[in-house]
Amino acid sequence: MRAIRFAIGRREEACQLNTIRAAISELVATALYVFAAEGSTLALGKLYGSTSHASGLLLVALAHAFAYSAAVAVSSSLSSGYANPAITFGALLGGRISLIRALFYWSAQLLGSVGASLVLRITTGGMRPHGLSLALGVSGWNALLLEAVTSFGLMYSIYATSIDPRRGTGNAIAPVAAGFFVGANTIAGGPFDGAAMNPARVFGPALVGWRWGNQWVYWIGPFLGSGVAGLIYECLMIPQEFAPCTSSIVV
Repeated sequence: MRAIRFAIGRREEACQLNTIRAAISELVATALYVFAAEGSTLALGKLYGSTSHASGLLLVALAHAFAYSAAVAVSSSLSSGYANPAITFGALLGGRISLIRALFYWSAQLLGSVGASLVLRITTGGMRPHGLSLALGVSGWNALLLEAVTSFGLMYSIYATSIDPRRGTGNAIAPVAAGFFVGANTIAGGPFDGAAMNPARVFGPALVGWRWGNQWVYWIGPFLGSGVAGLIYECLMIPQEFAPCTSSIVV
């Protein structure tokens, strides 16, 4: 096991054009994902009055899988394709991005989520976003553990297929693997708490729809699971020679 070198980053990184481009890429990717993911629940609710049946769950899971896979693919060349504040956090703890860049990503991801939710409300004639909520009988602590476990799996898959430097560049399997994981976990966890695995997925709809119940679950759980997965993969799975070469604390 090797130590992780945390990177704060340099001040000039905040003004670099590639940082701005990467943040814009994250904003657009997150917006595309949230629009399709939240839009699928609104659409099925309008068609059938509810998504709480097997076929509805499957369709929502497919929408989430396809949308997240596409979001990762379209942003991977500029920002590594996170479209998720929790995945950004895992990469930060692993020393693969600096804190300065992570702050840009988090801001962009949340703005993208809010923008997508606003556009969705306008284009649906004022339908209020549903967001995610806990099922009857599911406690906040149960849901937090579920979010942590599902986010751990998502972060681990992204680390293995995208962040791991031994994979090289232009890895086509990364978006597919991430999308499959989101879809599978949506089926597994959707009936209990919606299976967000992504704070941006719930923040925009919660703000625009003004539904704030149990928000702490959808923030702490994904950050906890992704952070642990990032540290485990970075410390145990990546050899010393592939350690981040710029991950020093620089102010």
